[in-house]
Amino acid sequence: MITKPNVKINLGLNVLRKREDGFHDLETLFVPYFGISDTLEIVVGDDYSRTSAELFAKYDPSAVAPRQGSVKPEGVFGVETQDSDAPKLVQGISEDGKLMITIARAEGVDWDPLKDLTAKAYFILAEDFNLPPVKIFLEKTSPVGAGLGGGSSDAAFALKMLNELCGLELTEEALAGYAARLGSDCAFFIYNRPMIGEGRGEVLTEPKGLFDQLRLDWGQAAAIGAGDIACEADGKGSVGDICDGQMYEIQVITPAGIAVSTKDAYGGIRPHLPVVPLRDALALPVEQWDGVLVNDFEETVFAKFPELAAIKRSLYDSGAVYASMSGSGSALFAIYSK
Repeated sequence: MITKPNVKINLGLNVLRKREDGFHDLETLFVPYFGISDTLEIVVGDDYSRTSAELFAKYDPSAVAPRQGSVKPEGVFGVETQDSDAPKLVQGISEDGKLMITIARAEGVDWDPLKDLTAKAYFILAEDFNLPPVKIFLEKTSPVGAGLGGGSSDAAFALKMLNELCGLELTEEALAGYAARLGSDCAFFIYNRPMIGEGRGEVLTEPKGLFDQLRLDWGQAAAIGAGDIACEADGKGSVGDICDGQMYEIQVITPAGIAVSTKDAYGGIRPHLPVVPLRDALALPVEQWDGVLVNDFEETVFAKFPELAAIKRSLYDSGAVYASMSGSGSALFAIYSK
């Protein structure tokens, strides 16, 4: 089974308060964005894989099968590359031998594949079910540290795929419960449709009444350098909406060379109740969102990465009716009238 886990954007993100458990309560609207995605395949037992040979041919043409390179953590090895300190293709095998996971990424994979969220998705289900041996193949093309939830999406899609492949018959709500244990925004990708996120992001409700006029459409994705002003589309498939008969197009910008860690995003954050609650802000016409529908992480992240603030200003200069950072950054998005 092969899928394309998509990413998400956040329309508004209010950090309300810090909790006793160390997490923060927030409110946001998660919206799926289909212009950026990874490729995930899961095969059961000895079933044929259509992805493995392609990955090895693409990321290590000299290898017919993964060769043992520099030794990684237990059960993990990587294919060496000449142009990167991190291998572009790594593989891990669990101690019991039931899970083999292969991850490929052009920029290099600098993490233990057995600690990837897709592997954790298998392990968390294995605590409650006698899962068969599986092979996971993941090609990472979504940016890391961009606030788009690429890793969470991979994990949620893995849960859904394992549920189907292994005949677990878990409901969406049950899968969301497992996903919430893996990450704050992971549960959203189980539903993969616009959802209001509260709590630390795992408490999800349908935005009923707010978006009766909302329709998802295709648009463009853009990737630009941190210092660039002009944006050129390099992919297709984004989220658009129609409000009051007006068509809008969303473009997502992934600044090159900037990754924002959770620590950076929360450093200096000042939780507070918003002047305009999220639902009230979202109910306004899109043209009135600027300055009302806010992302609280922008203040902290823009202070550390002022080039992101410059990109946001350039989006408004290019005609956007609304622009914002997604999640904890570094990705931004802009809404344009069509």
